[in-house]
Amino acid sequence: MKLGDIAGLARSIRENVEKVIIPTGDTLDLLLTALIAGGHVLLDDVPGTGKTMTAKALARSLGVLCTRVQFTPDLLPSDITGTNVYNQKEGIFTFRKGPAFTNILLADELNRATPRTQSALLECMEERQITADGETKVLDRPFFVIATQNPVETSGTFPLPEAQLDRFLMRLRPGYPSTDGELKILDRFIKDDPLESLEPVTDGASLLEAQALCREVTVSDPVRQYIVSLTEATRTPQDVSLGVSPRGMLWMLRSVQARAAIHGRDYVLPDDVKALAVPVFAHRLVTRSGYAAAERSEAILRDLLRVVPVPSEDPKADEMPEA
Repeated sequence: MKLGDIAGLARSIRENVEKVIIPTGDTLDLLLTALIAGGHVLLDDVPGTGKTMTAKALARSLGVLCTRVQFTPDLLPSDITGTNVYNQKEGIFTFRKGPAFTNILLADELNRATPRTQSALLECMEERQITADGETKVLDRPFFVIATQNPVETSGTFPLPEAQLDRFLMRLRPGYPSTDGELKILDRFIKDDPLESLEPVTDGASLLEAQALCREVTVSDPVRQYIVSLTEATRTPQDVSLGVSPRGMLWMLRSVQARAAIHGRDYVLPDDVKALAVPVFAHRLVTRSGYAAAERSEAILRDLLRVVPVPSEDPKADEMPEA
């Protein structure tokens, strides 16, 4: 695979997933960007909007294993990572793998689990490994977490702490489909379930290769400075008590490289940064106004995009040969 092949790979996956779901806005493109960048996604949306179906369609398109875990208050960390079970016949403990040993993990209603169980995902998401009884076990690659939470319900939920939110590359809020989109859903599912007949268009090895190749995308000095300036600007508004961390800045770098590759470019534009600012940065802001925090964070990012100077240099100018 070459760098230029990533755009074709993303297009094939997108077209295949769209045989099952009707994407809302640029949700599917953002999901593919996070996937190729190697990050994880938090879907912040109401039930019944196709989050589970999207994860399953994506897994089938990639030809990889997908596991769904319904998070509840009584769920234990070992229910996710696995546990050692005593084998009476052989007189030894054997490790029984949990649902985290998969390629795409759908963590449904993550905020319904206790903080102790939520923290079990931290090591999985960051180090791609789990530790059980002092023994470290490496997870399969690729490993992609799609977590969901319902922004409406608050009873019986445990808000995700900042450290947990920072592990997600993006937070997406797709919303309801349009009228035409809902009509297409009825037409598509009136006779059968298109997910059942969905065939893979690639495999996990090709995805891993694309994730490695996208790091070769050129990010010029002016664009890098723009990322740094925007990151620092998130720490200055009076309504913000905690801005974007260096980890969030690094994820922005990986995201814009993946977005450029998906769009068939080997260089990053400032527009890539602007397009990803809200989904990559907004959930990392901690605002002082608790009510409608998600909406407030996104509004702050949009205001910053209007005031932070955008580089005017051609990001590929340094790569152009002299005349």
